[in-house]
Amino acid sequence: MTYSYNLDRDLLADYDGTYPFTPHFTDAPGFAMHYVDEGPHRGETVLCLHGEPTWGYLFRHLIPVLSSDYRVIVPDHMGFGKSATPQNRSYWLQDHIDNLERFVLALDLREITLIMHDFGGPVGMGLAARHPERIRRLITTNGPTPFGQFSLGDRLSANVAISPWFQWVVQAVKDGNLEAVLGQLGFNILSTLKLNGFENHALITDTWLAAYGSHFADPSECLGAIGWAKGYATGAHKFEVPNAKTIRMIRTKPAMAIWGESDRTLHAEHFLPLFTELFPDASVHRLAGVGHYCLEDAPDEVGRLIADFIHRN
Repeated sequence: MTYSYNLDRDLLADYDGTYPFTPHFTDAPGFAMHYVDEGPHRGETVLCLHGEPTWGYLFRHLIPVLSSDYRVIVPDHMGFGKSATPQNRSYWLQDHIDNLERFVLALDLREITLIMHDFGGPVGMGLAARHPERIRRLITTNGPTPFGQFSLGDRLSANVAISPWFQWVVQAVKDGNLEAVLGQLGFNILSTLKLNGFENHALITDTWLAAYGSHFADPSECLGAIGWAKGYATGAHKFEVPNAKTIRMIRTKPAMAIWGESDRTLHAEHFLPLFTELFPDASVHRLAGVGHYCLEDAPDEVGRLIADFIHRN
């Protein structure tokens, strides 16, 4: 199998000490999948799932908050972060669910608290649909939670009408230039992140930009970001549809939603009801002045909410 993979950069970079976690790798999904594995290897597991176009760096503030009490595992999806970018694979939602399932089974993770951001939501819910018995809690942080709700299609359509990111993706696919633009993420990562939405511009440092941009050094390393965007515009992503028994099982799990209300990509008005349809009694925290990347804009508040929720449930 061919990898687009720079061993020195991907294995050793800790970005001026801002990501000081030992790198781990497994080939269980059929490529070199990187993950952080911090905390005690007993009891419960917290599994953090990033989205587009980020990687495990998004959870750098949360890992130390939880790892004193729980095993915290943060994988990088195929084509993102320190994971390899196979050149002969497709990058649709169902591929990422397959990869995550193989990863979880290889590590035999149980008693899992899912923490999901952006497309980590559909990936994590896909895992929950296949293995509800391994899930203990679910937490969404500006991430959709599709789980067989009939309203999903209408909510996706309504959201794209007011989302600059999805409007651009759809038009770029029509114009035939999506690959050309997203293939240069190493250079335009800041504009891409800003289009999706963060409010705290004090985040922008050379280290921060290097952490998010360096893994997209050339077009061959951008297949993950391209695939996720293109899959939406072309309808290639297939959401996992659970059976009635699985839906009943997941509805019994403690769940919480955290949503930055200034999210310009995934609007609360369309996606929080998707969550409350599934978990009508769950707690929902709407954070004013916080954007799509809530774990960047408000790491302390998000960390406190998550730690309190896990301890109480």
